[in-house]
Amino acid sequence: MAQSIEKGISDIVGVFTDPIIVFPGGWGDTLPEWLKNAITLERLEMNMRALKGEQMTGADAEACAYLYTAALTQPMDHDWTQIYLYIAGKTYRRWGKNEMPGDIAVDSLRDDQLSELNRLKEWLYQKRTQARLDRERTERRQRKEEEAAERKA
Repeated sequence: MAQSIEKGISDIVGVFTDPIIVFPGGWGDTLPEWLKNAITLERLEMNMRALKGEQMTGADAEACAYLYTAALTQPMDHDWTQIYLYIAGKTYRRWGKNEMPGDIAVDSLRDDQLSELNRLKEWLYQKRTQARLDRERTERRQRKEEEAAERKA
């Protein structure tokens, strides 16, 4: 029970402190501020849904941010382009941004593409929670070392 409460607290703290996972290549600093805010709000929403029994995954806005940086780094194949246009359109609509131009809007995905998107969102969640666990482990180790140094002094 105590570990469950600790995990819940860690997940809520993670909403605000977990890194935004971007595709390697240096484009992470070009994410629009509204998208960063959308990620935080969608993470919070995901935590609320998890309280009702849903499995935690990355949010749509997180997938959009990752694919945005991937698209700036390298060409994407047809399926990933469709997935990116789908999740970008969904995210834009949700957060009141410009509509996707009709000639590139993707309103639905095939089952295999939806499966790939869900795998990406699960992977993003795993990467950001792993970063949080690593950070917490480092902080605990540093605290122990500082306490040991104080006792020695």
